[in-house]
Amino acid sequence: MTANLKRGSSATNVAILGAGSWGTTFAKILADAATAAGVERRIRLWGRRAEVVAQINSLHRNTQYLNDVDLPHSITASTDVAEVIPGADLVVLAVPAQSLRLQLRDWKPLLGSGAFVVSLMKGLELGTDSRMSEVISEELGISPDRIAVVSGPNLAMEIAREEPTASVVACSDSDVAGWIARSCTAPYFRPYTSPDVVGVEIGGIVKNVIALAVGICEGKQMGDNTKASVITRGLAETSRLALALGGEAHTMAGLAGLGDLVATCSSPLSRNHTAGRLLGEGFTLDQVTEKMTQTAEGIKSGQAVHELAGKLGVEMPITAAVVAVLAGKMSVDQLGPRLLARELKSEGDY
Repeated sequence: MTANLKRGSSATNVAILGAGSWGTTFAKILADAATAAGVERRIRLWGRRAEVVAQINSLHRNTQYLNDVDLPHSITASTDVAEVIPGADLVVLAVPAQSLRLQLRDWKPLLGSGAFVVSLMKGLELGTDSRMSEVISEELGISPDRIAVVSGPNLAMEIAREEPTASVVACSDSDVAGWIARSCTAPYFRPYTSPDVVGVEIGGIVKNVIALAVGICEGKQMGDNTKASVITRGLAETSRLALALGGEAHTMAGLAGLGDLVATCSSPLSRNHTAGRLLGEGFTLDQVTEKMTQTAEGIKSGQAVHELAGKLGVEMPITAAVVAVLAGKMSVDQLGPRLLARELKSEGDY
């Protein structure tokens, strides 16, 4: 598409908007990838909290989100987005899904005409049922081939500790996907590429809702059979929605589908799994929100997923049950019996 994407090249100036666990970790990935490749890369990180930004700049740590992980010195941070975006050839978005649209309206004038945008977010917008790549395209006025999505079994804390991880970079333009993948190939982080933006995004969105259900089961001290059943049937309903939107079935069997689902549903590091467990233990939604230091996207996106499924005529019983629990229309005690009471059918019926 441009000279920037010539074979073997990678990003040189990166802006990352969002200094939470995943945004900061991805900044580390990009810095370590540049070191491994022997290239120079400027990485600027925008954060809302002055104390987080100050710590990144002075101590090269973000203890609020990543404990004692050391960050490369090539990462600098600022609370002023006007110091971060200008000049960036790659802009990475890692903010809560429900705040993205309004933030993009403020950030648009700062974005360079040739910049590419990556979404790390795994949410569906309430009210519009839009995926994050759709919101980015609408608000920034850029074509889908300049927008990529990174998703997979990517628990930030494990990656920050440099535990080996694979992921998927999805973009409708294979050259852009390859350029971004080269930019974030670190010794411990292996990105694959895919043209299936819809499938990759839907896998990352719905798994948060399924993780809430699995967490609830764990909070109710249900066994591994129960949790495995919810994960497996959760994958089935995720696949139904992805296919209805034009996604590919093989994506659901890959890193951004099954891989992400298993990691998010199984790990205590998962925010959505943790939120579900607290609900299962009897905490109210308000109490859970108070206890969480970071956003559990499934709590906000669940309703949007449910509404989108209804519009498309896609059956998603686990999602519907979780949304009913979150809305106070069903108790956590009723979730299991409600799912088991459904009409019998062949497992292969999608």
